[in-house]
Amino acid sequence: MNRTWKLRLTGLAGGAVNGLFGGGGGMVLLPLLTRWCGVEPRRAFAGCVAVVLPLCALSAAVYGWRGALDWAAAWPYLAGGFIGGLIGGRVFEAVPVTWLRRLFAVFALYGGVRYLL
Repeated sequence: MNRTWKLRLTGLAGGAVNGLFGGGGGMVLLPLLTRWCGVEPRRAFAGCVAVVLPLCALSAAVYGWRGALDWAAAWPYLAGGFIGGLIGGRVFEAVPVTWLRRLFAVFALYGGVRYLL
């Protein structure tokens, strides 16, 4: 299978996860991009972040269209996420890829355990 199709299928998986769970598409994208598609890790991390906005905007539109989105409840953490994104984007280049992988793994494990319990 050529790389273009691998990237398309990876995007499909990320979008499907994001749509099903209202977020988390980047959690699927990162391992697929680095291991299956052969994308350099730092580019994969940055790509996952870049994909989050359109995937979440689409998911939010679908949830909003169905009447399941409460904007009043979402605004406080949307503002915090915006500020956190600015901070994370600034320190991204300074953090070694090894630590990015470790942090990603810790958050993935934490999220998985929280969902199971």
